[in-house]
Amino acid sequence: MRDSGGVKLTKTPPRVPAISIAGTLAVLVAAFMFLEVDFVELLSAFPAFIGFFAERFMPPDFSGFGEYLPLLLETVLFAVVATYLSSVLALVGGLLLSERTNSIAWLRFVAKVAFSVLRNVPYLVWAVILVYIFGIGNMVGLLALIFATLGLLSRSYAESLNEIAGSKMEALQAVGASKAQILVHGILPEFVPALVNWTLFSFEINIRASIILGMVGAGGIGIMIQTNLRLFRYHSALALILALVALVLLTEFVTNKLRGRVR
Repeated sequence: MRDSGGVKLTKTPPRVPAISIAGTLAVLVAAFMFLEVDFVELLSAFPAFIGFFAERFMPPDFSGFGEYLPLLLETVLFAVVATYLSSVLALVGGLLLSERTNSIAWLRFVAKVAFSVLRNVPYLVWAVILVYIFGIGNMVGLLALIFATLGLLSRSYAESLNEIAGSKMEALQAVGASKAQILVHGILPEFVPALVNWTLFSFEINIRASIILGMVGAGGIGIMIQTNLRLFRYHSALALILALVALVLLTEFVTNKLRGRVR
């Protein structure tokens, strides 16, 4: 970069105050002391863990993997259905939460409280609550994912709507466009890339979440990992874990490609 006189300028990196570094380290040390973390015990136990894993889990046993494919597909479909339904409902929620699309203050406040509850209750807590209502089954996992995803996407959509530049909307207002026309022609076209990005990001989260939900009896492949571990079938459990790692990596690869196309 050069100034008007042709002199080369270098950008100075921002400096982090020493007091900030010292304060961060102090908080970290205090947290370790409060948690009573014994690093000596932790490091000494690590070789034993590696030995146990190599002896009991290796090599992975894929002999009965075909029986688990329906449950693996079920896990993926949980994430697909939950993300699809949540994104549709969250679009309405985002429109209610955003100041650009909802000028009624009390309605925004009510919506903010409702979606904050959905967002701030972890999906595992939703699953535990729903198990008491519906019992163990697929409905529990699906509803838990929908509730948690709806809260996350509603706020994310609203923030993206608030960040849209107002110049195009002002131009539409100047020519006498109605609120519906401003929404359709001025807001939504600018909002689509953010909608796709947030929805795909939530799908990645839901793939991982549906695995964990299965381990608490909410359906999917997670229950088989739990079962194999309890029955000491470590080789079969490792095969499932590796399959899930491959599934998550494939999901990230596909969603990253899709996100790249809408930027």
